Amino acid sequence: MRNEFKSLLKDTIKSAVGLYKIMIPISIIVKLLQYFGFIAILGEVLAPVMKLVGLPGACGIVWATTMVTNIYGGMMTFYSLPVLSTLSTAQVSVLCSLMLMAHALPIELQVARKAGCRLAIMFLIRFGFGIVTGILMFQLLQLTGLLQEQNVVQWQPETIENPTLLAWLSGELKKYIIVFFVVMALLFVMRILKKSGALDWFSEALKPVLGIMGINKEVIPMTVIGLSLGILYGGALIIKETEEKNIPKTDIFYSFVLMGLCHSLIEDSLLMISMGAHWSMIFIFRMLFALTVTYLLVKVTKLFASKHIERIAMIKKQKTSKEL
Repeated sequence: MRNEFKSLLKDTIKSAVGLYKIMIPISIIVKLLQYFGFIAILGEVLAPVMKLVGLPGACGIVWATTMVTNIYGGMMTFYSLPVLSTLSTAQVSVLCSLMLMAHALPIELQVARKAGCRLAIMFLIRFGFGIVTGILMFQLLQLTGLLQEQNVVQWQPETIENPTLLAWLSGELKKYIIVFFVVMALLFVMRILKKSGALDWFSEALKPVLGIMGINKEVIPMTVIGLSLGILYGGALIIKETEEKNIPKTDIFYSFVLMGLCHSLIEDSLLMISMGAHWSMIFIFRMLFALTVTYLLVKVTKLFASKHIERIAMIKKQKTSKEL
C-alpha cells in the first residue's frame, strides 16, 4: 500500500506540475489583460457577431470575458449587463451555448497543445463552431417560437467588486490546491479501474458509440472524463497516457475536438441553467451538435492520409512534461 501511495503521489505531482506550468503564467497574463482593458475591446469586436445569433451587441463582453477568463468570469459580467432584464430564455440559451463552446481558452488550448494539438486549429474549432451552434440555435428557436418568454435568473452568486490583488492570489491558490487533489482522485480511480478490469469493460461498452466517431479506445475513458468534468482533467490524463503509450496523433486530435465542443457537462451546464438557459439547449442540443460535428469531421478527414491530418492539426513533436 505504501509503494502504491508513493507511486500515486509521484504521478499526481508530475501531472499537477505539468498543469501548473500552463495555468500559473496564463492566469497572470489574463489578469494583466483584464487590467489593461483588453477584454472590453474584445467585447466590442464581438458585438457584430452577437447580432448574427440574435443577441444585443452588449452581450459580446460576456463571451469575451468567458473566453479569456472562465465560465464564472462570464457569469459575473452577465449579471452586470444593462440589457439583462430584456433578454428572453432563448437569447440566454444561445449566449450560454457560446460560453460553453468557447471558455477559458488561454488555459484549455494550452492543455490541448501540450497533448500535441495545434493551438490555432483548436481555437478555430471552438470559436468557429461556437458561432455556428449559436446561429443554428437562434434560427431553430426563432422559427419554432420556443423559449421566447422573458428570462428568469435561477441563481446569482455574490459578486466582489474590484477584488484586491491579495483576494485574487488567494483564489488562485485555492484553485491550484483543488486541481492537485482532483488529479490525484482521478489517477486513483483510473488505477482501480485498470487493475479491476473495469476500464477494459468500460472502454468496450463505449467503443460502439465513440468508436463510430473515430475515437480510439485507448483515449475513450479520458475523453469521457473530459466530457463530464472538463478538458483540464481529461486533457491531463490524455497527456499522461501519450507519454506512456504510442497513441496515434489523429485519435488525440479527435478526442480533443469532441471534448472541446462538449465538456464539463455536469458543473458548467448547471451554471448555465442557473443563468436561465433551458436544459434542452444546454444538454441535448449541445451534445447532439458536438457528436454530429465530430462524426462529420472524422468522416471527412479519413478521406485523406493521416500524415496530412497530422501535419495540419498536430505539432511535429509531442512535448513531454520535462520539455515544458
